[in-house]
Amino acid sequence: MTAWVIGRRQILAGAGAVLAAPAIGRAQGDVIRIGEINSYTAQPAFLLPYRNAWTLAVEQVNAAGGVNGRRLETVFRDDAGRPEDAVRLAGELVNAEKVHLLSGGFLSHVGLAIADYANQNRRLYVASEPLTDALVWSRGNRYTFRLRASTYMQCAMLVEEAAKLPAKRWATVAPNYEYGQSAVRWFKELLGRARPDVTFVAEQFPALGRIDAGATVQALAAANPEAIFNVTFAADLTNFVRQGLTRGLFERRRVVSLLTGEPEYLDPLQDEAPENWIVTGYPWEQVNTPEHASFRDAYRRRWNDYPRLGSVVGYDTVMAIAAMLRKTNTTDTEAMVEGMKGLQFQSVFGPVEFRAIDHQSTMGAFVGRTVLRNGRGTMADWRYADGKNYLPPDDVVRALRPQS
Repeated sequence: MTAWVIGRRQILAGAGAVLAAPAIGRAQGDVIRIGEINSYTAQPAFLLPYRNAWTLAVEQVNAAGGVNGRRLETVFRDDAGRPEDAVRLAGELVNAEKVHLLSGGFLSHVGLAIADYANQNRRLYVASEPLTDALVWSRGNRYTFRLRASTYMQCAMLVEEAAKLPAKRWATVAPNYEYGQSAVRWFKELLGRARPDVTFVAEQFPALGRIDAGATVQALAAANPEAIFNVTFAADLTNFVRQGLTRGLFERRRVVSLLTGEPEYLDPLQDEAPENWIVTGYPWEQVNTPEHASFRDAYRRRWNDYPRLGSVVGYDTVMAIAAMLRKTNTTDTEAMVEGMKGLQFQSVFGPVEFRAIDHQSTMGAFVGRTVLRNGRGTMADWRYADGKNYLPPDDVVRALRPQS
């Protein structure tokens, strides 16, 4: 039985599970309940490590005495990648499970649905992963905050490197939903500002999870670009890379690729992982800051496995929530919302702040290039790009987020 099958069965078995301490001291007043909604069965490569690290973080917080003497408890739900299910589950968590706040989210359109529910029902939603900028800008609201570096932020990081390339003719390929569309829009706009001589000669928007990789590669090759911006991930990325290698798409062309340096997406490719792509990602085995080394060692002891980027996101979401609860010493929603504004905490990657102006955290990302080492893909020549340096100025944010 493969590790993926084991992981999928674990997720299915625990989709409605409650993660908490032993039954002792579980009176409602002694427990802070977090409702966590995510696309566990739809995106297991990212979300099984995410949930493992979430579990580790809750165990660590509770072992240290909880938050102001109250233990954390998580009620998990699986939205299967469907916005309508996520909204239904949010209502169930709030009304039946009596959770104090909502968290989670992976796919952008699902995260937006949860954010809309949170706004309409005046419930705090700490979004872990959904990358769409709409979550904190055009559709941002008082009750929604986001941890992960956004689509705009990661595109800005990549554009710094893309602008140095001699390529003038670019093509793009991205999944046809909010995240992919947003990534292409920002990459084109930001690269156009940095390099007015650049033109975009082709766009491909395959359906999420259903890419016809052969046809996509053929269409891109027919446009004869000098460089490609890729936004596909998970199984779509694997299929795209394999077809691109088979058909020679990447020969003498540079590729700039969002998320591809994350081990959850490189690992399935094994020795077929592309080389010399400029990527955002997570070189987990090479980052030796005290904060990261401590997290990596604890994760490996607990799960007998190495962390993925999903692990960092899950762990830091819990730690951000715990920091907010220590600051506010209450589960009153309006007080928790105020506590999230300007919240600072020590993340696995270093200090992070949730900006009051748009509720976006300053968590950064690693930028580097892909290489093959010991038969698997990893990152080289990487640097950590601090998220606070890749956000627009306040006057631009106010225009992007009318609610601010």
